[in-house]
Amino acid sequence: MLLVLTGSRCSGKSTLAFAVAERCDRLAVHDSDESGVPRNPSPHWRNHNTEEWIRRALDYQADRVDLLLTGQAPLGEILAAPSAPMLNAIAVCLIDVADEERRRRLRQRDSDRWPEHELDRFNNWAAWHHGHARDPRHRPDVITANSASAMAWHRWSSWTAKDPRWQTNIIDTTECPRDTAVSELETWLNQQRQCLRSGRHPLRRGWEAQRRSSEATS
Repeated sequence: MLLVLTGSRCSGKSTLAFAVAERCDRLAVHDSDESGVPRNPSPHWRNHNTEEWIRRALDYQADRVDLLLTGQAPLGEILAAPSAPMLNAIAVCLIDVADEERRRRLRQRDSDRWPEHELDRFNNWAAWHHGHARDPRHRPDVITANSASAMAWHRWSSWTAKDPRWQTNIIDTTECPRDTAVSELETWLNQQRQCLRSGRHPLRRGWEAQRRSSEATS
């Protein structure tokens, strides 16, 4: 299974991911930036990076190991990646933080790196993540415009917010103690695994065929 912690900068994704790994067995943890980030990434870069990590998740899957991946790819981008349907299951959790707290963390981490307009850009990206998490019809152009040709956006472009497959859990770390947030993440992770074992996971392998089947009978 591929489990993704997504969101804008300084929300606490990596901190939570590596902490929860100490509590879970058969779980590999990686940050999507490990494979390198170009100085001036192209509009397609994150698409290719997401596909690369999905293929690595498939390698872990063959060994019965789940991959917990931190990054900024939202649910729609993951579902559209070429190899996504080959995963046993997909689950996404948005790790978020209030705008002012994000600003504070960014200034504390890199006090001279980020001009004010960049801080606004990170918060705008976070706001878009929230809208996307709740509704697939929220500004899909943000990720679909100028994307790689291999991306299969049609897999979910007709979905609505009521579709049970459109699920992104949200954990807000603004005033949440670290241990509490880790426990919340552990609960979510265990729930995803249990849903897969019971055959009830909404994004278990075959979700794309389920879409085609439902359309054929509608």
